[in-house]
Amino acid sequence: MSKADEPRINGEIRSATIRLVDQNGNMIGVVAAAEGLRMAEQAGLDLVEISPNAAPPVCKILDYGKYRYEAQKKAHEARKKQKVIQIKEIKLRPTIDKHDLEIKMRNTLGFLAEGDKVRITLRFRGREMDHQDLGYKVLDRVQEMLKDHCKIESAIRTEGKQIAMTVGPK
Repeated sequence: MSKADEPRINGEIRSATIRLVDQNGNMIGVVAAAEGLRMAEQAGLDLVEISPNAAPPVCKILDYGKYRYEAQKKAHEARKKQKVIQIKEIKLRPTIDKHDLEIKMRNTLGFLAEGDKVRITLRFRGREMDHQDLGYKVLDRVQEMLKDHCKIESAIRTEGKQIAMTVGPK
């Protein structure tokens, strides 16, 4: 956390009047900032500006060290729950056999179930470039197999010596 992200505490609070909440969560009301600071010192705690954009700003009497620790813990939990989407790649050939294609599609469905995107590429070698229609037929068959399990993010397109498409989880 940088200094700009942290709330103002004790003497850093600039407003003359504040809306004060005590350490038990009870609303005290609008008081002078000096009065709120005095009450926090009596309790042996800090005066922390919770909502600086309110008019007047909302401040709470609490242990700042404990507050910061809880905020860091929440941020860490949020980062842990995030899923980084990866793009997996399945490579095909225009002459792929039916059974081999089924196995590749089973792998694709596994990647999609994990929440990853899948880029399906079909590479041509040598004279196969003269028969691109075979490649398009294979990718059309792939689309037909996957249509219920995913959404097509980028349609079939030619990229040099290969044709590719990208699918993502529904």
